[in-house]
Amino acid sequence: MKSVSETPATETKAVASRRPKTISWLRKRAADLAPFATLALLVIFFGLASDSFLDIYNLRNILSQIATLSIVATGMTFVLLCGQIDLSVAAVATMTGVIAANLFSEAKMPEIVAVLAGIAVAGVFGFVSGWGTTKVGLPSFMMTLVAMQVANGAALFISKGKINYNVPPVLKSLGSDYLGPIPLVVVMGAIALIIGHVVLTYTRFGRYVYMTGSNRVGAELSGINTRMVIGACLVISAVCAGIAGMLNTGRLGSAQSYGLDSFLLDSITAVVLGGTSLFGGQGGVKNTVIGLLVFGVLSNGLNQIQLDIYIRLLIAGLILLTALLINNYALKLRSVETEIES
Repeated sequence: MKSVSETPATETKAVASRRPKTISWLRKRAADLAPFATLALLVIFFGLASDSFLDIYNLRNILSQIATLSIVATGMTFVLLCGQIDLSVAAVATMTGVIAANLFSEAKMPEIVAVLAGIAVAGVFGFVSGWGTTKVGLPSFMMTLVAMQVANGAALFISKGKINYNVPPVLKSLGSDYLGPIPLVVVMGAIALIIGHVVLTYTRFGRYVYMTGSNRVGAELSGINTRMVIGACLVISAVCAGIAGMLNTGRLGSAQSYGLDSFLLDSITAVVLGGTSLFGGQGGVKNTVIGLLVFGVLSNGLNQIQLDIYIRLLIAGLILLTALLINNYALKLRSVETEIES
């Protein structure tokens, strides 16, 4: 007969203590290992399916293709970690590129002033989204949806629907020049990721972001101004989107009021693919890096094997769905293992 002290919780702990440590370690790190496994499988598959996939120039192309997206994804990581969402990133990126090009070509402003003005406008959009979310009390989903509409309208109004080829030379340089064998735009993307990782990992603000996303009520009881944290994350996301939009303008050599709509879904997909939770508090920039590589390898690999264009998008969507389901299951494994040990 069992004693009163032998509760289900203690029995669970006893079972857990008898399991091999390797299994426990794998379960706790499943959320980090799953994206790595997905990336490795994709690289092996496309490496075998295409002779040119592992070519050094193609690998450099992959980095170039995800360079501007990595900047947007860095900002999106901050937002998702604190349990919010930013739907305005693509629109803000488009608008910022149009503003910078228009101020340089039409208002005859110095190129640096035009670029800084574009970043400032992006920051204002992020501030307004943060204000509406934290002060007014609107969900970030709705507030950034409104910001998306306004930014799209502003880009269309300023450009009048025309393509502006007279973009600031500094943006052309950053978007198309090379630093040795590496494109400058790749360097800019890496800098954004490194700064984001340092802030989230080694600063007090980064700890506040994780605490706000994990348990907002508990964070507030600990004296953290969670409204300030959420507002700051939305500003960071908007500024990152603005910088990415201007770099993309320089890379293409033109500014237009359309063409960057994919930034929104692609950035969220890349961040979540890496293992960052949509519900906040779990993940980070290092996870985003893996998600970006998975996304870039998949997109490039499907082009390399010359898959029928009419089915390419479907196949990509199914692969991404499978990867997301695996990552979600891995997150649940880690949560269960943490509960058992506690």
